[in-house]
Amino acid sequence: MSNLTISVDDGVLKQARMQAVAEGTSVDVLLRDFLEEYVRTGRQYRQVTDRILAIAERSTAASEGRRWTRGELYDR
Repeated sequence: MSNLTISVDDGVLKQARMQAVAEGTSVDVLLRDFLEEYVRTGRQYRQVTDRILAIAERSTAASEGRRWTRGELYDR
């Protein structure tokens, strides 16, 4: 496992430590969990986006230049 050095405002770090203690954890664990979630959701976002784009490329639907009005979009 690698170590990471970051710069954080002293007041923010103090508050983060107090909140982490109140939650029964540590700032280190919170940051590790955040980074893991960040990587996981970023990967999921890219996978979903790629799937949507692939579906759009295979689609034979066409608007034939028609543009909808705001009222039509929102059934007004």
